[in-house]
Amino acid sequence: MTDELENALIEAIEDEYKAQATYAKVIQTFGDIRPFINIVEAEGRHIEALLPLFKKYDLNVPQDSWPNRIEVPESIQQACQAGVEAEIENAEMYNRLLTATINYNDVQEVFKNLQRASQENHLTAFQRCVERGSAGNNSSGGHGKGKHRHGRT
Repeated sequence: MTDELENALIEAIEDEYKAQATYAKVIQTFGDIRPFINIVEAEGRHIEALLPLFKKYDLNVPQDSWPNRIEVPESIQQACQAGVEAEIENAEMYNRLLTATINYNDVQEVFKNLQRASQENHLTAFQRCVERGSAGNNSSGGHGKGKHRHGRT
């Protein structure tokens, strides 16, 4: 095991912790709104997907310190836009981490799955949220008509 692998796994789980804490704080502030109620659960599954890698490579799992570090956007619209930006940054992070972990097929598989879920499900859900708000249809508090569905997250 290399320092590069350890750093990659720590960065990945920290990013997932941050996303989960951010979306939970939005829910705490604005209520049970979509897509946050669905995606916060998916972020928990992303964290769970990373944990076996820490065990396999005998690494300590970092404590989640994010819940006390999150600042909530001033509006649902701003929260949705921040979600778009966070998911784009997440994809860029995983591109970099995939390069850093090229010799670890198991890590690559988990990272690719997490990146795909983020890009195909979370990003598109936040983009729809932004579009709803931009169209002036956000009076429902960001609730969508259909239940947001996650693929394999």
